[in-house]
Amino acid sequence: MSTKKNISYTVYRDNNKTDESTNFHINVSAEHPGYIVHRGLVKQLEEKRQGTASTKTRKEVRGGGKKPWKQKGTGKARAGSIRSPLWRGGGVIFGPKPKDYQVKLNGKEKQLALRNLLYDKQGVTILIDEQELSFNESKTQQIVNKLIALQIPKKQKILIVVSHKPKHLYLSTRNLTNIELIQANHLNIKSMLCAEHIIMTKESLKIIQEVYNAET
Repeated sequence: MSTKKNISYTVYRDNNKTDESTNFHINVSAEHPGYIVHRGLVKQLEEKRQGTASTKTRKEVRGGGKKPWKQKGTGKARAGSIRSPLWRGGGVIFGPKPKDYQVKLNGKEKQLALRNLLYDKQGVTILIDEQELSFNESKTQQIVNKLIALQIPKKQKILIVVSHKPKHLYLSTRNLTNIELIQANHLNIKSMLCAEHIIMTKESLKIIQEVYNAET
């Protein structure tokens, strides 16, 4: 069950906080919003796994067809194959086999999880114009200076949401492990959850409002 809530994002212009804000309504979970977010996160993390780990059982290991020594009279423990799991070079007991890690989650449930996060993260989200992130050259110091000007701690996890990735912005941010640059149509649960600060452009917000059926 969902309910309609109001989201308000603070607008920044020329690195300064303004009295303006962008408001719109969005449907979020009425009860236990963390439940659907958790399901979405589990799906995202599980499906990153390749599932290709594989070991050989005793029947798949090459060799071992001949009995190593006779059953009785040697004084040694009986053995039927050198490929027994008890032997070095033998098969593996209960080892991993290729597995599909696909988790079912309806598209509407995933959208609801992202809407919950958009609502929950509004306190740490700011809006700026995309032109303010259009750099003339690819230098890490440019994005660092921008964060300092916006009074955002540069060592915290920062998510930058844009409508498209300009070349200079992408090259300026890729060397910083705590900054993630994503397009609005690639918004995902893990990125939103990990972010301590979110910088969103007005152009990307239009895409998000369209995708998630927001009402102004």
